[in-house]
Amino acid sequence: MTVKTLPPNSRPIEGELQLKDTQALVVRSSGTVSPERPQVLVTNNLEPETIVYDPVAVAEHYRHRPLQVLRRIFAVLGPTFSFVFGLWWDIKRGVVVKNDRRRAIQLKELLTQLGPAYIKIGQALSTRPDLVPPIYLEELTRLQDQLPAFPNEIAYQFIQEELGQPPEEVYAELSAQPIAAASLGQVYKGKLKTGEEVAVKVQRPDLRERITIDLYILRGLAAWVQKKVKRVRSDLVGILDELGDRIFEEMDYIHEGENAERFFQLYGHIQDIYVPRIYWEYTNRRVLTMEWINGTKLTQTAEISAQGIDARYLIEVGVQCSLRQLLEHGFFHADPHPGNLLATPDGKLAYLDFGMMSEIKPPQRYGLIEAIVHVVNRDFEGLAKDYVKLDFLSPETDLTPIIPAFGKVFANAQGASVAEFNIKSITDELSELMYEYPFRVPPYYALIIRSLVTLEGIAIYIDPNFKVLSEAYPYVAKRLLTDPAPELRISLRDLLFKDGRFRWNRLENLLRNARKNQDYDLNLVVNQGVDFLSSERGSFIRDKLVDEFLNGINALSKNVLHNFTYLLRERVGITAINETPAATVEQQQTLEHIKNILNILRETRGFDPAQFAPQVAQLAFNPGVQRLGQQVANQLVQKATVRLIRELLTAEEVKSSEIEYPATRV
Repeated sequence: MTVKTLPPNSRPIEGELQLKDTQALVVRSSGTVSPERPQVLVTNNLEPETIVYDPVAVAEHYRHRPLQVLRRIFAVLGPTFSFVFGLWWDIKRGVVVKNDRRRAIQLKELLTQLGPAYIKIGQALSTRPDLVPPIYLEELTRLQDQLPAFPNEIAYQFIQEELGQPPEEVYAELSAQPIAAASLGQVYKGKLKTGEEVAVKVQRPDLRERITIDLYILRGLAAWVQKKVKRVRSDLVGILDELGDRIFEEMDYIHEGENAERFFQLYGHIQDIYVPRIYWEYTNRRVLTMEWINGTKLTQTAEISAQGIDARYLIEVGVQCSLRQLLEHGFFHADPHPGNLLATPDGKLAYLDFGMMSEIKPPQRYGLIEAIVHVVNRDFEGLAKDYVKLDFLSPETDLTPIIPAFGKVFANAQGASVAEFNIKSITDELSELMYEYPFRVPPYYALIIRSLVTLEGIAIYIDPNFKVLSEAYPYVAKRLLTDPAPELRISLRDLLFKDGRFRWNRLENLLRNARKNQDYDLNLVVNQGVDFLSSERGSFIRDKLVDEFLNGINALSKNVLHNFTYLLRERVGITAINETPAATVEQQQTLEHIKNILNILRETRGFDPAQFAPQVAQLAFNPGVQRLGQQVANQLVQKATVRLIRELLTAEEVKSSEIEYPATRV
């Protein structure tokens, strides 16, 4: 076995191989090598490998091994039924099961015994204090990094096979025992010959075989349920295939390292986010060497507070980072459990373990933003259409009965902001709705909800009153106001206009929320707003804004005339002058909204009167602003002329009516 270093400009190797031990695992050669760093690969007459999940090959493999499948089924069902029977018997005897540590330990041991796929279920449950009793929660958190380790001899053998040298020749130091053991591998603390402290992750033996057979069984069960249970319309098989893809990617540490580098490029610039470095010279498919991070789990709030760090602030940082992952770039961490999120001594949030990542396509990202806006603003007709865009409903679905059903789901808010709801309660309510109506859950949705619900579980653990939607809306408002994407411009138009009328309260709410976001740039909003309004796409909003501007001027002039005539009649005593009516209640409300918006703009970060004058002067020479000014001026003149003619004609009609039918005097 030899070690070779690929030069930075190496080209990808084409080809596809088949593992000899099983037809279930399709092996393809590694795709690309980053031009910034060399990569150590091992050659023993095989090209570098990347494992890809192929459910068809998996099914073909196990179809010819029924006894192996049956043994696995009984291996899972036996201890599971035993545990469930024990719980039932305890309840019959009056034992308070939720406070029984013995049963909590048994559950942790059961999931550990069943293998990696079930350990991941336990890890997901360990982040839900609203679902799992405290004693069970405490035991399940041990599944994150305190699983039984496999022998050092095997780990050292893997290091030598993957890196081409024994551990003592690769590392200056390596801990005698693993400092953490998780579902797919275990971690040693080490030091490179160059002095850097590193974490060395080594994959568990026989991992692929154990996971593939569980995926095969669960996939078969999902297909049976999907076929036999008519009320289940979701693509359960597709969801499991999506999960299988992610788990197989997680088993390839080269892929994980590339994920870490991409994550750093996209999100490493966010304030107080830290992404560890990957040491590619000491990384291959089953061994990953990355920068050692000294940190504390976010759920260890006492230890974090003792260091003078605000755990709630770090959760806010994590939520903002997750929003960018899900709604901006689409590349997101699908497994943010407490073992993968650490508070560093200098108060940063460090992300670990980039094996389970996923992506959301742009139409789905924009659809999610629109759905959040419609939920917060209680636009349930818009929300129903969002579910069609997001592939939860087919285009031919009749939305008439679904729209009021959404209203019932959120009826418990009773006038409060829907942003005060938590994601778990919303997803639970919607899950019930999905059974009643022809919803189907697309495969990509499962990992998004897993990611969000896991993060929210950590947030609730730190602060029971934490509301992820409330924290998310300022970012969504900022995106609506600043993102030039046509989809979001249409969403903004639909949000601000209803039945041809401008909804000032919605704009006021958007501006008030957007200014809470740290990245909100008022200058960017102004510049992009001018560009959009002066474009063909912005003609609808431009026309309506001119109407609203005229209405505002009309209302203001009515108030001025009303106050002036009132002063003449009441103070001066000139009763011959009729008192002019003031603006209507609706017009008064519009003026109040405009005044509130001006106050919000003045209080927005980045608004500086000393700097605003030069910006206005600069905007005056902007071709888009000049074009917009001409367009607005022309429309103002046209609309004012039409209004003047209408009022003159109305006055003539009234005058002629008075001449034709003079008033009878008594």
